[in-house]
Amino acid sequence: MARVLVIGLDPAKVSGWDPRPIQAGMRQAQARFDELGIEADLCLVAVAEDPAAAVVEALTGRSYECVVIGGGIRKDESRLEFFEAVVNLVRRHAPGAAIAFNQTPSDSADAAARWLGLGE
Repeated sequence: MARVLVIGLDPAKVSGWDPRPIQAGMRQAQARFDELGIEADLCLVAVAEDPAAAVVEALTGRSYECVVIGGGIRKDESRLEFFEAVVNLVRRHAPGAAIAFNQTPSDSADAAARWLGLGE
């Protein structure tokens, strides 16, 4: 069974966001991971709480076939350097893992499935 790590911002710790829609999307993604037979771990980080250390801990805790980097990290230009750091941490600590990008929290499983050769 394939194992995937999803790295994203903790929606409950981002000011100005209503976390409920994002949390609902994450639940939808988990249901889709289950449907596809993929084991998925979440690494939700807060930018103000040493997120790099949390990412390294997650990446080194298990072996992953794919790592999905969420849009909250990628899409905000003010987080560009953090996004670069995350990509390079994945390259360093999970060099055999594919890197995927979701469009929304709910399609994280489909993003991973593209690189795992699964899904429709």
